Amino acid sequence: MRAIVTRPQEPMNRADIVAMDRARVWHPYTAMDEYVTKDPLVVREARGARLYDADGRSYLDGNSSWYVARVQAQVAELAHCSMAGIAHENGARLAEALCEHAPPGMTRAFFTDDGSTAIEAAVKMAVQYWQQSGAPDKTRFVALEGAFHGDSIGAASLGGMEVFRRPFGGILFDCVHVPLAERGGYERAFEALSRVVREGHESIAAVVVEPVVQGSAGMRIYDAGYLRELRALADRHDVLLIIDEVFTGYGRTGPMWGADHAGVSADLMCLGKAMSPFLPMGATLATDRVQDAFRGPKSRAFMYGHTLFGNPLGAALALEVLDVYRDENVLELAKPKAARIAAAFDRLGTRSGVTRTRSLGMIGAADVEEAGKADGGYLGVLGWRVYDEARKRGAYLRPLGDTIYVTPPLTIADDDLDALLAIVSDSVDAVLG
Repeated sequence: MRAIVTRPQEPMNRADIVAMDRARVWHPYTAMDEYVTKDPLVVREARGARLYDADGRSYLDGNSSWYVARVQAQVAELAHCSMAGIAHENGARLAEALCEHAPPGMTRAFFTDDGSTAIEAAVKMAVQYWQQSGAPDKTRFVALEGAFHGDSIGAASLGGMEVFRRPFGGILFDCVHVPLAERGGYERAFEALSRVVREGHESIAAVVVEPVVQGSAGMRIYDAGYLRELRALADRHDVLLIIDEVFTGYGRTGPMWGADHAGVSADLMCLGKAMSPFLPMGATLATDRVQDAFRGPKSRAFMYGHTLFGNPLGAALALEVLDVYRDENVLELAKPKAARIAAAFDRLGTRSGVTRTRSLGMIGAADVEEAGKADGGYLGVLGWRVYDEARKRGAYLRPLGDTIYVTPPLTIADDDLDALLAIVSDSVDAVLG
């Protein structure tokens, strides 16, 4: 392999970075015509929970932007190799560790390179599982209204937010979306799901859910009882349950997994994001029941895999993350931080123009509205006015339309968390008066 030589370059100044960025970079989730009229953050470095702009100003990262020593050691030993019929120590150790940490029944780890591809793998596994289990008509999926499972075509097909689905409607596969009731009174909403599964189970491969909170839908939190009843429903009608822990996993909602609130296990469980924070890595965990359907000749194998699936560097980092969670007691130490977030958003909810405050673990969210104006939803602009005010005060607080929220790192220092929550409060005051 040719040696990679890093050529020394003079650091660019802020103005040149912005100019080159505007000329060449197409940003995700961004209206580019509007973007080029504004002065963006230009992140030069990050330390702890802070991002540092090229002008030297720091910003508290309220959204946990999307452990280095072990990675450096791994680069010197094995930078990359395929996992197609090849084993490496980090991959084996990571699979073992993930299955040990996962809810009961998860016995196999199929590595991917991010959360969306973990969902893609789960979708394909579910369809092929039924083809090879004597039920080839089971090809349809059920998901929740407001669901978000990623941006690839398969993941977007599962999504229940029109703003993400609409441009690609002609090429998405069939998925039935059912209502979800937020905290309290889920029984009526569950009956709609129950009816769909009961009447259509002979053609349904799987139900796919984000456990207890739907992130991109506006941090919609729902009762764990809904998830428990869904597990029982799937078992009763022989439908697979896919649980998407890409956002909710690794302690974001309190326990290690969102599904832990309900005490249930999936047939297929998808991981990403916090699993390996800055290197390509995701995973789809499976039960023996699912994996056994792929045994036999190569014609039954799961024919799916990308170049970086299970890469040694990402696996090394993912192992380090699990070690940090254990050694630094991350979940336990996050509990008082979660209580601070809950208290801050409860206070925020007493103000005029702030509605539906909610919190769960290291998540706090609220909707903002102006008197006499309808909620703008994901495309609303009021939340972006709060974003602008927060930026002036030294925090990155990217909203979901008119939903403002914080999802800070679980390891954020208490002083930084208090400063972040104060900025949220002051920014809302500045916008709503």
